Amino acid sequence: MSAILAADAVTVTFGDRTIVADASLSLAAGERIALVGPNGAGKSTLLRVLTGILEPRKGDVTLQGAPIRGLDRKAISRAIAVVPELVQLPFSLTVREIVGLGRLPHDPPLSGTRESDRVAVDDAIERVGVGHLADRDARRLSMGERQLVFVAIALAQASPILVLDEPTAHLDIRHQVEVMELLVDLNERDGRTVIAVLHDLALAAHFFPRVTLMSGGRIVADGAPESTLDAGHIRGVFGVDPALVRLPVVAI
Repeated sequence: MSAILAADAVTVTFGDRTIVADASLSLAAGERIALVGPNGAGKSTLLRVLTGILEPRKGDVTLQGAPIRGLDRKAISRAIAVVPELVQLPFSLTVREIVGLGRLPHDPPLSGTRESDRVAVDDAIERVGVGHLADRDARRLSMGERQLVFVAIALAQASPILVLDEPTAHLDIRHQVEVMELLVDLNERDGRTVIAVLHDLALAAHFFPRVTLMSGGRIVADGAPESTLDAGHIRGVFGVDPALVRLPVVAI
């Protein structure tokens, strides 16, 4: 099966420090992958390389078979929707206005909002379950509500690939599960390709059929969670007793 998004032997350096070293990762259309590892493992940097935000010192990234370095940002945004870590909103916008930003990659020059844009925004808001918040100031939302709004922005963007960096950070357990169940639904029902950086190993093992483990800038394991997150990797990569890490027996 051909890859919809792939990194081939990419290396990223900042000064004399190597952040990602010779990492290769291939995503087939419709896959759901969790990228895990300790702090400083290079997970978020690898995501930035995969989305074309950061150019590697060595190696290549291809998006739908084409070198990503040859594509402009609008073309990349039509294929990849990025949900960043939760950020503070510096000015007042309603939820509907915020979600409308997801339509920017589709706007033709010098034209306003089209009916198709309004439909896409309304559908995204309803899909993530925040229709009752559509006219609220987004700055007044809880952290969990705000994260769902950021996912709605990505849905309005209508891109086949969804990339998330720590989508459950700072959320309570109920909102963590809500976000994870939404990602599973978007993947299984809509066929979107999903890759997410996660710190919570239990969430990764429970909600993702494929888990990629990074350590020291390198990919050290990649596959089903029961093999990637086995006792040897838990002890060797995270430096903790595997008995202290409760993981589900079988992923969804």
